Amino acid sequence: MSSNLPISSPYRSTPDAPVTDVERDQLTSRLNAAFTDGKLEQDDYQFRLDQLFAATRMGQLLPVVEGLPPMATHSNPEIVASAGGQPGELDNTRNASRFALVLIAVLVVAVVLIALLFLVVM
Repeated sequence: MSSNLPISSPYRSTPDAPVTDVERDQLTSRLNAAFTDGKLEQDDYQFRLDQLFAATRMGQLLPVVEGLPPMATHSNPEIVASAGGQPGELDNTRNASRFALVLIAVLVVAVVLIALLFLVVM
C-alpha cells in the first residue's frame, strides 16, 4: 500500500508496534474534529472509526490517518499570539535594557573573579 505519510510517521516507521490507548484517543479526537469541521463524510468517518478500533498494530492505522488534517502541535504559540494589534501592524520592540544590565553585571563579576584568581596564583 502506497502512502503519502512521511517515512518518519510512526504508522510507517514502526508498523508492527502495538496501538496504545493514548494513540487511539488522539486519533479519535482528530477524527471527531475532522468530521465536525466537515472534512469527512459520515460514511468515511464511520469507516475510519471502525478501522481505528479494529487495529492492533500501528501500520493498520494508515487508512485511518491518510488524508486527515495534521494534528495541532501547539495551542497558541507566543510568537504568533496577538498583542491586540491588526494583522501586518508592527508591534513595539521589547526593551532589552534589563537583559543588558544583567549581562554586563555577570561579565564584570567574571572579570573580577578572573583577576582575583590571577592574583592568588601569582
